[in-house]
Amino acid sequence: MMRTQTNEWREALLPLAAPPRLPGWNHAMMRDLIGDAPLTPAAVLVPILDVEEPTVVLTRRTQHLARHAGQVAFPGGRVDDTDTDVVDAALRETEEEIGLPRHHVEPVGFLDCFETVSGFAVTPVVAMVSAQRPPWRPEPGEVDEVFEVPLAFLLDPANLRRYTMQYRGHQREMAEFHYGPHRIWGATAAMLTNLLDRMGIQP
Repeated sequence: MMRTQTNEWREALLPLAAPPRLPGWNHAMMRDLIGDAPLTPAAVLVPILDVEEPTVVLTRRTQHLARHAGQVAFPGGRVDDTDTDVVDAALRETEEEIGLPRHHVEPVGFLDCFETVSGFAVTPVVAMVSAQRPPWRPEPGEVDEVFEVPLAFLLDPANLRRYTMQYRGHQREMAEFHYGPHRIWGATAAMLTNLLDRMGIQP
C-alpha cells in the first residue's frame, strides 16, 4: 500500500479530540434484537503496524471464553472505573491481552461506536503501532493467537462478503473477510466495514 493511500483511511477517522457518542451506527438493528437495555461501555484497539506495507493486528480468542469464544477480534474489553477514558481502556486491554506496551502505540482516531448483541457499546480506537514493538505475547487465558492481515486486503471491497442471516427472529445484515485460515466476521468485520463506509468504499 502506498503512503498516500494510507493517508486516505486516516482522513476518514473521527479525530481524537471528538470521541464518538452513542447511539452506535447500528443502533436500529440492535434495538430490534436486544431492546433498549443499558449498554456496558467497552473499547477495542484497531492496531495498524507502521511498516512499508501496513498490517492490521488481530487476535483469535480462546475456545473456553463465555462470550465470542474462538472468534477473531481486536484486543479490548470493558471500560473499567480506573480507566481515564476509552483510549486508556483500549491501551490497557491491549497490553494485557497481547503484551503490547502503550509506549509503542500512537492513537490516531476513532471509528463510530458499535453496539453488540452481548450488550456492549464498543468504541474502536485506531492506532499506529511501532515496527520496533516487542514480540506479541498473547495472554493464554484470553487469546489463542495473534496474527496480522495486510491493511490493503481489508480495504479492497473485493475481499468483503456481505450476507443476511436469521437471528432471534430477525434478518441481520452480516459481513465477513476470509484471510488464509482466518474467518473475520461478527463485530470485528462490522467495525472494518464502518471504516470502508467512512472512506466511501462500497463492495
